[in-house]
Amino acid sequence: MAAGQAHPPIVIGLSAVVVAVRDGEAMVLTVKPRGEGAAATSDLAGLPFGPFDPDAHRTFELALRAFVTAQTRFDLGYVEQLYTFGDRGRDAPLADMGGGDAGHGAAVSRVISVGYLALTPTAVETEAPDTAWAPWTRFFPWEDWRQGRPAAVELIEDALRRWANSAPAPLRATRLARARLAFALDGAPWNEERVLERYELLYGAGLAPEAARDRSEAGGERSEALAAALGAPMISDHRRILATALSRLRGKIKYRPVVFELMPEAFTLSALQRAVEAVAGAPLHKQNFRRVLERSGLVEGLGRIDTDTGGRPAELFRFRREILSARPVSGLSLPLLRD
Repeated sequence: MAAGQAHPPIVIGLSAVVVAVRDGEAMVLTVKPRGEGAAATSDLAGLPFGPFDPDAHRTFELALRAFVTAQTRFDLGYVEQLYTFGDRGRDAPLADMGGGDAGHGAAVSRVISVGYLALTPTAVETEAPDTAWAPWTRFFPWEDWRQGRPAAVELIEDALRRWANSAPAPLRATRLARARLAFALDGAPWNEERVLERYELLYGAGLAPEAARDRSEAGGERSEALAAALGAPMISDHRRILATALSRLRGKIKYRPVVFELMPEAFTLSALQRAVEAVAGAPLHKQNFRRVLERSGLVEGLGRIDTDTGGRPAELFRFRREILSARPVSGLSLPLLRD
């Protein structure tokens, strides 16, 4: 660039991970990219995304709420900021992410994305084009341990061991140690909060499809089974943002009652347990779960019965939201509840 010539602008983008629970599954709201340059990623889903305009938007959150509603016709409820993402080479052209003519046609040197986590009690289908709810397991199939160790982990383990053994001798032990810790290999314990660490390991190992794309390399040959185990890729760095959100939410439900932001006003305890399990990706012991709820004082019976459970009628409960302003309230300690 010639001396005295202005640098291309850095654009601040806002990405929303909108989460709901439907039929016992954790769902995320996705969009297909539109605008110029979208053809290259037309088969990939992304998160709701839009540019921040400092002249038009007073705050990041107000901008986020406005463009999510415009893109998906969905109104956000609970929102919290996640993290700021800006690694060179892992962002996509703004048009690929729904930014349209942001920047007014000027060259953009970098897209800095501020991620947000939003929770909603209903996965309402929208009429917005190219918008759909998708289960989290589509993007992270190795994260669902509700029925035991996922088959995806076995396939990923073999691939990671090959990656580790392909390294020069001094690096092999380090690579194997990272794989063992992240994916609970060789008897290591599974830590449900390490979602981002696991995705970043797959990215660094060149196994995540996004890695080959970002490095402008041909993807290595892999079986259909391994490709399925590695999950569906997303545009830009959106799967990394999604992994960050899942890590944050899994950690936060242990010390704050945020899971109730995913529940309707009236719910059964079985539905609440399924929601926690869907987020945590782990089964919970029913009796222990209910004992923890009883001690916490977080829920209150409504004296009504839900007859639409498809089985034995169950009592309806509500979240005692008023206690949030009365005293410190903890979440649900998952390690004490898992079978």
